Amino acid sequence: MIRFLNWFNNLYPVWLVTLAVIAFFRPQTMLWFDKPWIFWSLAASMLGMGLTLSLDDFKAIGRMPGSVALGFAAQYTIMPLSGWLVATVLKLEPGLAVGIILVASCPGGMASNMISYLAKANVALSVVLTLASTMLAFFFTPMWTSTLAGKYVPVDAWGLCLSAFQLTIAPVVLGVLIRWKLPRTADRIGACGPTIAVLAFTLVSGGIVAASAEAIASNFGRLAIAAFTLHVLGFGVGYVVSKVLRYPESVARTVSIEVGMQNGGMAASLAREHFSAMPLAAAAGVFSGVMQNIIGGLMAAWWKRRPPSA
Repeated sequence: MIRFLNWFNNLYPVWLVTLAVIAFFRPQTMLWFDKPWIFWSLAASMLGMGLTLSLDDFKAIGRMPGSVALGFAAQYTIMPLSGWLVATVLKLEPGLAVGIILVASCPGGMASNMISYLAKANVALSVVLTLASTMLAFFFTPMWTSTLAGKYVPVDAWGLCLSAFQLTIAPVVLGVLIRWKLPRTADRIGACGPTIAVLAFTLVSGGIVAASAEAIASNFGRLAIAAFTLHVLGFGVGYVVSKVLRYPESVARTVSIEVGMQNGGMAASLAREHFSAMPLAAAAGVFSGVMQNIIGGLMAAWWKRRPPSA
């Protein structure tokens, strides 16, 4: 069973793209997966993440303060500013601009841990950085979205803050508490955590694509270019900054991956909830999820053949 789940999880990009294509050409197959389903499926994936964490994972932050500070600062500066730059330079229409900025302002995605493993990066650091950026997303995501996207549309910063809290901190903390008090139960359920996350974002992507099929068809090229540019900037600048600051190769790879890979599912869910009049805002989250996995997978394949010397 474990072998099957690992096989299923490793093919995450395949399921993601396949269902998105089906939903695009046959929207009626996924229109049922609307806002309540999107919200609760992502909350469940965050609960799964919490179930895999222990108090020692939080203590690990104190054992690598410099690398954690670098990764966290890069996550919440390089990506939001890159999102704003992409929206400005490409002169994106308001809905797409808001979506790209929202994606860029979200925390790191859980798929980054798997990519870090494949790329021979520092997996422990990757897990800690994903955790740290997720736990503080309730503040930084609304703050950056309000600051950078406010010129396109009024942003309900408090509403975004509350939604981000419900999607991230609440389920993660619940998962950690279950592991603390009921470790055997957490082990049984937590083993399915990555699979739940894969299913969640795959279904979220299908639901968003189905609901936004017409808008996506009219703006496919711009969506793809914007998402591609955003993530290339994230991966590239994250790596260069780490090397300039003389961090070892394994840390530079990890920071690159953590900065370049966002929680596209969270972005799509927040967009559906708070920018429902702009279907392209949610579609940007879906394109982000597809694009970052393609770029991350290619980078992991390149790095896997070149083990870090330090």
